[in-house]
Amino acid sequence: MAGRRKERLFQFSLYGLDTNLLVVLFFVMIFGFIMIYSASYYTAGLSQAYNHDPMCLLKNQVTYSILGIIVMLLVSCVNYHFWCIFALPGYLACIVLVLLLKVPSIAVTVKGATRWLRIGPVQFQVAEPVKLLMIVVMATLIVIRRHRLRRWKYMLQLIIPPAIVSAMILKISNNMSTAAILLGTAVFMIYVVHPEQWKFILCGAAVAALVAGVLYYVKSLDPLQMENNFRLIRIRAWLYPYEYEQDKAFQSLQGLYAIGSGGLWGRGLGNSIQKLGKIPEPYNDYIFAIICEELGIFGAGLIILLFIYLLYRIYTVSQLAEDLLGRMISIGVLSHIALQVILNLMVVTNLFPTTGVTLPFFSYGGTATVFLMIEIGLVLSVNKYSVKRRMEYERERERERMRRY
Repeated sequence: MAGRRKERLFQFSLYGLDTNLLVVLFFVMIFGFIMIYSASYYTAGLSQAYNHDPMCLLKNQVTYSILGIIVMLLVSCVNYHFWCIFALPGYLACIVLVLLLKVPSIAVTVKGATRWLRIGPVQFQVAEPVKLLMIVVMATLIVIRRHRLRRWKYMLQLIIPPAIVSAMILKISNNMSTAAILLGTAVFMIYVVHPEQWKFILCGAAVAALVAGVLYYVKSLDPLQMENNFRLIRIRAWLYPYEYEQDKAFQSLQGLYAIGSGGLWGRGLGNSIQKLGKIPEPYNDYIFAIICEELGIFGAGLIILLFIYLLYRIYTVSQLAEDLLGRMISIGVLSHIALQVILNLMVVTNLFPTTGVTLPFFSYGGTATVFLMIEIGLVLSVNKYSVKRRMEYERERERERMRRY
């Protein structure tokens, strides 16, 4: 512990960075730029909001990505133990950020959803910094409570903080997808380190039974009984899409048409038909449907393989981490990205009711891109400092061996 306190806070070097992770990240981002341009040039060219510039969204995404890369490299140079200092302030910041959505002067409502804040010239989506902060908060709490996790009382105490923030997000911003991802990330982090994982399997079975009960309940209801409950209507539209093909299920059906028309090899890059006014904002949540239409199963499979390898590299960093904190930070980032990718693909393929989940590094969005890059920076920091400590340990062992002989 004394050696760790003397360890440098900053390490401005590229030594110890996971080059495999950086390479796959580079390919994912380049692929994302290509698809954002392909999916957005028609809409941006017609829209006055984008100055009729077909490349407007691509330029914005590249700008935010460059900013994200700079911040990612800076974060990777900071010893990841430093961020534990901000665990409590970070949790309080999560609560404050969500509560600020109730302040009309800075809260921004888009299409009936209040999920953004505008402070001066800066506008950002609250969910993105909250996800990042909660990963650090949960990693710190797990390290503090690691010896008491076997007891239900202490395990539930760990779940309460993210559950409170998730409930606030659901209540104030009406953002169920973010609330689910936030809570799911926290639960998975606890699951990985918990000595009795069968307890989570039982809880998962109970949740599955509850979901099955809700689906049965929705199927048994008359549609007129659900007029004032948009969540139940959304579930019914998912179960019976052709009953709502002109409103609630329109986007999901158009996405399925795009996927189906792509075939094995696709129509060709830039040749999507569904992006020509059929799918609203095809460069956002449903960009994977455009990928399937233009590049076919082959292109979609390639993207899924890239994500699998990206997650594998993060998993490798977590396994080689020098301590539990580094492992938990890496697992938190892995679970967040994995949950978001899985939910997005399930929504686009209509395996899950429609909800606003973006595809990381592919869907257009400045706030999401910057904060995802910060998360990758944390993983790079874990790897860098873990490699450094392993090398120091090996050198110390070698010196000790030399003294003996």
